[in-house]
Amino acid sequence: MVLKSPKVVILLGTFNGAEFLPEQLQSYCDQNYSNWELLVSDDGSTDGTVEVIESFAKRVLQKVTLRQGPRKQYWKNYLSMVQLDDIDGDFFAYSDQDDIWLAEKLSNAIDWLAAIPKDIPALYFTRTALIGRKGKLLGYSPLFERASSFQNALVQNIGGGNTMVFNRAAKLMIAATPSDVALIAHDWWTYQMVTGAGGITRYDPRPSMKYRQHRKNLIGSNVGLRPRFLRLRSFVEGRVIMWNVTNIKALNRVRHLLTPSSLATLDQFARARMSPLPSRLYLLWKAGVYRQSAIDNIGIFIGSLFGRI
Repeated sequence: MVLKSPKVVILLGTFNGAEFLPEQLQSYCDQNYSNWELLVSDDGSTDGTVEVIESFAKRVLQKVTLRQGPRKQYWKNYLSMVQLDDIDGDFFAYSDQDDIWLAEKLSNAIDWLAAIPKDIPALYFTRTALIGRKGKLLGYSPLFERASSFQNALVQNIGGGNTMVFNRAAKLMIAATPSDVALIAHDWWTYQMVTGAGGITRYDPRPSMKYRQHRKNLIGSNVGLRPRFLRLRSFVEGRVIMWNVTNIKALNRVRHLLTPSSLATLDQFARARMSPLPSRLYLLWKAGVYRQSAIDNIGIFIGSLFGRI
């Protein structure tokens, strides 16, 4: 008896991505793992993106499905795909439209995911190689060394959606997101949901893709002085407050899916934000939230002192 290899459904969100899309599509074909199919949700492209997808579908053996996206926030496009009932796969992989996957991206993810019991939500994500507009290597994303956990996910997303691969148990849990919930990003939400529900995560320090940096990036690299400055400005301008309010509201809508320890962390963090000093600092410490670098952790407590979290 020959066992069939697990099927991966690639979830590709597109919007006016015709310039770089052919390279991304070709990198699917170049995978050393071939049991995949492609679901594309296009958010109203007018630049030939749809024609590129249709041409690709005609020349590959794998199934390619093209649907119309919700034409709202970009994260809604990805969430709308996860919430479809009729996508049949063992594993699911988010994909951006302008990157280049390394040949072993899917096989490395499946090697790990296949060992996880099917009823346990599991999420795999990786480091990335950074490239310029024309493909020149610029460096690598930060190497995270602290554990991935809900206490980290509550205040930081270390999983780029373009590297994420997850199992059906995680897919079903994310699909339970209420339709009227507002999110910051689909990948941050995926990280929060899987860790918050007691699932298993794996951050692989091996890059799985080339992450293209260009002026149309919705979210770019967080390497270097400029991203650090932008994070500092986010504190000053109150965007971190907005992010935390949005995340807490969303997580409170799925409390029934979270573990008791995750609920304790969530509630202590929420109370810390609304408490006066010094209770604010005590509750923040008790919640145990952390970012990956020492300087960013100092930033959390400094932000807390000034009520900017």
